[in-house]
Amino acid sequence: MKIRAAIVLGLGLIASCSPNDREVVTRDAARSLVARVVVKQYPAFPVEPATDCILANASAPEIRSLASNTVIGPTAATIQTVSVIAERVETMRCLAARDLPALR
Repeated sequence: MKIRAAIVLGLGLIASCSPNDREVVTRDAARSLVARVVVKQYPAFPVEPATDCILANASAPEIRSLASNTVIGPTAATIQTVSVIAERVETMRCLAARDLPALR
């Protein structure tokens, strides 16, 4: 029940923001969750560049989905979403540009 209340409160706060503010809050929330997934699933990788590349190649719906799970933390579904994004060619190119191997 507390988690549901936190989510409702968070969504209410986001709804009261301007569109630009909502996008920043949503991306920041998604960044927090993706960073936790990177630490857990890819412990040998530098968190910040991996997170940047994953978010740069995530669609708007994927970012919103990831952000919505920030309160409860990574779930099997969010880990799967991050893995799918990490395996995209564009994400691998982003990592290679930072002299990092593909996330696997």
